[in-house]
Amino acid sequence: MKNKNLIQIKEFCIYHEIENTFITELNNYGLIHIITEQNDEFLEPEQLPTVEKMIRMHYDLKINLEGIDAIAHLLNKIETLQQNLNTIQNKLRLYEEKETE
Repeated sequence: MKNKNLIQIKEFCIYHEIENTFITELNNYGLIHIITEQNDEFLEPEQLPTVEKMIRMHYDLKINLEGIDAIAHLLNKIETLQQNLNTIQNKLRLYEEKETE
């Protein structure tokens, strides 16, 4: 294995007491990316918070994969809008500072 930081999906599913097929379905929906090396499947550590949120949505809140897909899309949209708002606010502050000088 090239990267020792990868998380083996089999072990991840055992730890979280979930089916491997759930992770495969998340990958099929394009919500996560599975890395295959030497006939084994892995997740990147950066994906863990996202995957764990999706596990809670599915198993605790009983949200189906279509719902998780829609929620993920909306959350990404909100994050993009928030970043745009922050950029605009920073530009406005700069403009206001120049006006007061």
